[in-house]
Amino acid sequence: MSQKKSVLITGVAGFIGSNLLKRLLQENFIVIGIDNFSQGCKRNIQEYFKDKNFTFIKADVRNEPLLKKQLQREKIDYLVHLAAYKIPRYGNAMDTLLVNAKGTESMLNIAKDKNAKFIFTSTSDVYGKNDKLPFSEESNLVLGPSTVKRWAYASSKIFDEHLCFAFEEKYKLKICILRLFGSYGPNQNLTWWGGPQSVFINAALRNIPMEIHGNGLQTRSFTYVDDTIDGVVRAIKSRKSCGEIFNIGNNKEISIINLAKLVWKLIRKEEKPKIKFIPYASFSGKYQDVRRRIPDISKANKLLGFMPRVDLREGLLKTIEWQESLVEC
Repeated sequence: MSQKKSVLITGVAGFIGSNLLKRLLQENFIVIGIDNFSQGCKRNIQEYFKDKNFTFIKADVRNEPLLKKQLQREKIDYLVHLAAYKIPRYGNAMDTLLVNAKGTESMLNIAKDKNAKFIFTSTSDVYGKNDKLPFSEESNLVLGPSTVKRWAYASSKIFDEHLCFAFEEKYKLKICILRLFGSYGPNQNLTWWGGPQSVFINAALRNIPMEIHGNGLQTRSFTYVDDTIDGVVRAIKSRKSCGEIFNIGNNKEISIINLAKLVWKLIRKEEKPKIKFIPYASFSGKYQDVRRRIPDISKANKLLGFMPRVDLREGLLKTIEWQESLVEC
């Protein structure tokens, strides 16, 4: 009988982390989860605390000495690094840069010590202002000026990607990079941290105006969380993922204003949507937006067998049902 495989998940109490935890426990993996609850929510993982295959460590991913001590006797086959700070739209760039850079370095060192395969979750934001669509894994990464703090997140993730490949080259560490596109669904953060759909759902449920940044004509692609998790799990299990970058997302494009109107219609039926446009000038740090963002997922399909299955309307209905019944942390 083969021994159970073990997975370490950072950011386990967050949106992606908690959904990945659920899936891996269903597949009989042993899971060790790390979170400091700075952005994750205890409610997301509460039901798993009594599971014999789950161990939780409350810690900051930058605290490498503490984590090495806590993990000293643990066998780790795979390390999925999800913990990160996102675009500093309302916050500061310092946390985004240092949490992402130092946290990733710490986790890479732990993966090296444990000889664990390292799965790093990057972001579609690294493609930045590149206007050649759809984005493939070989597309140029085109960012705006350093004086615009909006690019701190993408810059930190690009640095982390390079760091992963540097560890692969120097230490022969098995690494895989996943660029996630617009995940949404149960356990998503309810602020802008979680994406426009979570804010739109909240507004429609409360019958208040949905805030749209700019003119709303910017487009995105949205991936239901079950599809995102399927891509992550395939990357964990597949030998073909080692040393590779994959786009994990849905390649169906929708404008933000049409997303808002769809959310409103699903919740408030025939009522006229309430919309409030927020000018970019109101954000600090000379905010710049990305006009279009669509992934080419042919590589993930070919090497991993990945293909999103949940369409936007179906996924939003499931998400609305969850969000409507939510009790705040």
